[in-house]
Amino acid sequence: MIVTIVALACVTFATRYLFLAKNLPFTIGPRFQRLLSFSAPCVLTAIWVPIVFMPNGELVTELNNPYLLGALAAIFLAFKFKNLYLTTFGSLIVFYLFF
Repeated sequence: MIVTIVALACVTFATRYLFLAKNLPFTIGPRFQRLLSFSAPCVLTAIWVPIVFMPNGELVTELNNPYLLGALAAIFLAFKFKNLYLTTFGSLIVFYLFF
């Protein structure tokens, strides 16, 4: 088991090092950079969609869902004020009011 952990750590380090080391003659083309720009939104969407729409393991689309109300409040606050703290705490307040 320890060998597997060390091997995975080496693979993770190597993949990060290839992209971050300035002295390696390795560059990423513009098409690949554009492709990589979509990875963060995809990962974040894969995290929040099940939390908001399936909080107990089954699909919930009613408006009394506190997760959905908190997410809608976060979207509104983010677009309106563009303030990370206000968005975070405002959506948490809405979530806890309806939870």
